[in-house]
Amino acid sequence: MPGPLHGYRIVDLTSMISGPYATMILADQGADVIKVENPDGGDHTRAANNRRNDFSASFLNNNRNKRSLALDLKLPEAKAALLKLCATADVFVQNFRPGVADRMGLGEDAVRAVKHDIVYVSISGFGEAGPFAGKPVYDPLVQSMSGLATIQAGSDAERPRLVRTIVPDKLTAVSAAQAITAALLSRERTGQGQHIRLSMLDAVIAFLWASDMGSQTFVGGEFPQQEAASFIDLIYETATDHISAAVQSNKEWVALTRALEKPEWLDDPRFKTPALRQRNINDRLSMTQDVLRTRPAAEWLARLTAEGVPCAPVLTRSAMIQHPQIQANGIVVETDHPVAGRLRQARPAARFSVTPATIRDGGPGLGQHNAEILAELGYNDAAIDALQAKEHAA
Repeated sequence: MPGPLHGYRIVDLTSMISGPYATMILADQGADVIKVENPDGGDHTRAANNRRNDFSASFLNNNRNKRSLALDLKLPEAKAALLKLCATADVFVQNFRPGVADRMGLGEDAVRAVKHDIVYVSISGFGEAGPFAGKPVYDPLVQSMSGLATIQAGSDAERPRLVRTIVPDKLTAVSAAQAITAALLSRERTGQGQHIRLSMLDAVIAFLWASDMGSQTFVGGEFPQQEAASFIDLIYETATDHISAAVQSNKEWVALTRALEKPEWLDDPRFKTPALRQRNINDRLSMTQDVLRTRPAAEWLARLTAEGVPCAPVLTRSAMIQHPQIQANGIVVETDHPVAGRLRQARPAARFSVTPATIRDGGPGLGQHNAEILAELGYNDAAIDALQAKEHAA
């Protein structure tokens, strides 16, 4: 059966990661996502390094299951074609800086004029108001502004550190995909479309509040410097490889002392309660690390598992794709791309029992579906040729 969003059409004017990843999630779930690109190069990620046969890994990993329509939106004829496409669509997504879509004649009013119930989505970096609204934005800037970099440092007094993956971009994508689905559900019930506004800064701050903003939660009881949880990551050296182990409950703490053969830790006044173990976390983790260095990783993982201590190996990217847990669940899959060749990617994360999400097509070539999409809109061969000739001339 087709995916749960089969029958919905999404016009996607986004580029880079946050917007394209969001619409790829929806494409995986069956939506007809039409990626509208500038004929002069298209999405910026098409030019990224790590490429094969003129397709970059970055582009392929954020744009599968989409169709590409290359339009030079400076031309009135191309803009007219885009609005004609919007009239057939359920969702319009753009991630231009605030105000740019309006200046292009593609703001909410212009798009809603051709499709009154469309879900219009604006993704921005810092939001639509305030002194940073018009600034260019990249992931490290949002990590810095949101507080994530100081949280990653462990304490406000330590040097801020970036998370070594683009959390703001990808978190914004997941938030956008969920919001679009919610807006479509609302439209099914009310018949009314709406405007979704989402910034990377919003997405990250909301994400952080669930676990990292307790110091600012009680109004009138704020404290300025986040108390350091620990400067020791829950990554341990062993006599061979690295492992991770974590304990929270009293039961798990007792199990850890058994696995490490350290029953005397149960009588240590620093570790009598969960609160004390948290207060003395650096001592506790340092002592754990000293023990774990004495034996190989495989032996420790077996002992910890036998005692019921949450634990896992620390895997490199290449080791991860070969691990039995990943393979048993089929998380990483291989497909054939007609130009880029054999690809390895993560499958769609959410699995539906009746309407499965699937990888149907690889990332499209720039303008690959021009004739197909324009024909669907009622353009004949002559009109399609004329539009493309104007774009080439421009």
